Amino acid sequence: MFIDIHVHTRRLPCPPRFAGDKLTYASPKELLEAYDEVGIEQAVILPGVNPECNYGVQSNEEVLEIAESSNGRFIPFCNVDPRAMTNNNQAPFEWIFKYYRDLGCKGVGEICANLSMLDPRVLALFKGAEAAGLPVTFHLTPFIGLYYGLVVQHGMPELEEVLQRFSNLKFFGHSQAFWAEMGANPTLQDRIGWPSGKIEEEGAVPRLMRKYPNLYGDLSAGSGFNAMNRDEEYAIKFLNEFQDRLFFGTDNCQPTGHMYCLKPLAEFLTRLRDSGKISESVFNKIARENAIRVLGL
Repeated sequence: MFIDIHVHTRRLPCPPRFAGDKLTYASPKELLEAYDEVGIEQAVILPGVNPECNYGVQSNEEVLEIAESSNGRFIPFCNVDPRAMTNNNQAPFEWIFKYYRDLGCKGVGEICANLSMLDPRVLALFKGAEAAGLPVTFHLTPFIGLYYGLVVQHGMPELEEVLQRFSNLKFFGHSQAFWAEMGANPTLQDRIGWPSGKIEEEGAVPRLMRKYPNLYGDLSAGSGFNAMNRDEEYAIKFLNEFQDRLFFGTDNCQPTGHMYCLKPLAEFLTRLRDSGKISESVFNKIARENAIRVLGL
């Protein structure tokens, strides 16, 4: 029923996270068993390569091997840190993304490097992904330091600039700093958390999605679910308007017994469909068909 556009898994446990939940990732076996309970048929695995977001960096080769042994249930993305290879804007990103594309990778990400979204090395990465014909999944943050993700200011002017500059590159928007901009004037706390309350005035996300057809919405994690759940009336309008550019996702990062993000969005979308608030067609597009079309599955 569902294709998960955003998940992380490791064959061998990496060190547990020092802060927060102190957990590590689910194994592929654990993840597939949980998916069977929820009705998730396939999932995009995003390699964790950026040191800001990891206690153990993951290789693209591991993700390819996991996908190879999954009987088609895992879909590999590749990922390369913007500072890799030459640590300047001359790094051969087009070459390396075409290399991984030809091995079966369907996109690039999750890009979590804690650099400005307009850093020349990040722009070189985007240029390479565009040339390789691969979409990118990004994580945004307001800060350099402490957090991970590409840095953007309130209103995401940096995102707008790259949407203009790389008009043939599909960007999958994700993270608290992205989805907090559903409404106008999010606070700093909103941009690192999960804002509550009805959306009285639209923010940068709907504005940019209307203006730039290469911006897509990755509804995974607490941030994506909260963006929908905080104001159901507005969510219904949003899901209908952007039905061709939204993806179901989970962003599961926990082992069995802690997979709190697997069910909420699935149950929310199913309830809207069953109550007639979104059509079967809209539900199917967001649940799986958009992923099939955009990734060429």
